[in-house]
Amino acid sequence: MGPRMGVKRFSQAGFDGLCRRGRVPKRNSTVLTAALGAAVISLGLAEAAAHAEEINRHFAVSGAAFTSGPPPAHFVVRERLVWEGADLDGDGQADIANPTGQAPRQIDAYGEGRFHASRDGGEREHEGVDYVATPGQTVEAPISGYIAKIGYAYPDDTSLRYVEIDNPALHLTARVLYVDPKVQVGDTVAVGHPIGQAHSLQQRYPLGITDHIHLEIADRRGRKLDAETLIVARTETDRMAAD
Repeated sequence: MGPRMGVKRFSQAGFDGLCRRGRVPKRNSTVLTAALGAAVISLGLAEAAAHAEEINRHFAVSGAAFTSGPPPAHFVVRERLVWEGADLDGDGQADIANPTGQAPRQIDAYGEGRFHASRDGGEREHEGVDYVATPGQTVEAPISGYIAKIGYAYPDDTSLRYVEIDNPALHLTARVLYVDPKVQVGDTVAVGHPIGQAHSLQQRYPLGITDHIHLEIADRRGRKLDAETLIVARTETDRMAAD
């Protein structure tokens, strides 16, 4: 009874000492106490004391493995709009693209950019869709085809130009206004490829217009189509580690 009680007390005392010094996590108590007890029985009290120090060093290293390392990462969720064009020929690829990658123009001092919005006090309708643009940004081809025409958006203004693309296979024509062209008549372009850079509209519309690209799409009969029915936005979520 005496030796067994001595072993138990020695083992517990050794463990308590290690815990007070912060060397051993509480979850290792059973393992450590058993190890010390076994050492006392097989080695004797004197040698067990030395063995306890060796175990102490082992658990100090093991304990560090549980507490070291970077803290758990924190994440933020960000949402962004992704524009998807319609697949008109059924080949699994988009045939229409948003020329600026930005949203349609909303109401400003000069009206709004949606299809068939009122113009000139209701005397006519807007025949295209205005997509918000940052002056100088790259403008992309809304359809594939060849450059059929490059002209001026207004007869009295040689600073604002347009690019017209014709696609005989789809029987569509796209006219993109307010772009400084980087293509020439006769060039072939693929949908989504650069055709120029966006102009600023502030000089012509000084009361505060939203800079934009005007996109008109017409079918073989010349009937204008609503680009917003062909280019649809969806929300894409990104999960990113926070700083």
